[in-house]
Amino acid sequence: MTGKKRSVSYSWRLREIMAENGMYQTTELVEPLHERGIYLSVSQVHRLVTGTPERLSLQVLAALCDIFATAPSELIVTGAENVGIRKTGTTDHPAPADVAELRPRRARITSTE
Repeated sequence: MTGKKRSVSYSWRLREIMAENGMYQTTELVEPLHERGIYLSVSQVHRLVTGTPERLSLQVLAALCDIFATAPSELIVTGAENVGIRKTGTTDHPAPADVAELRPRRARITSTE
């Protein structure tokens, strides 16, 4: 290991893939899934299409790939980038300007007399 941290991300493109295939209603996906042995309720399919799932069954992924004749990499676009290691307050490096702006300003107490 190199010691560098990486941040990974993904984008769920099911709604776009559906539109590219002329499917605009989430309910249109229920029957094709049933034909492949995937029995999800209308509300589950709606959440699958409109949201970004954190977990996904490989059976569901395989069924979606079959329905739209696509590869998993077209449904799930992934990305990764290096993440800088947080520096502690003990280093001699100056803080970035944007961090300094986040610090609270010292309150001034004035007399009302």
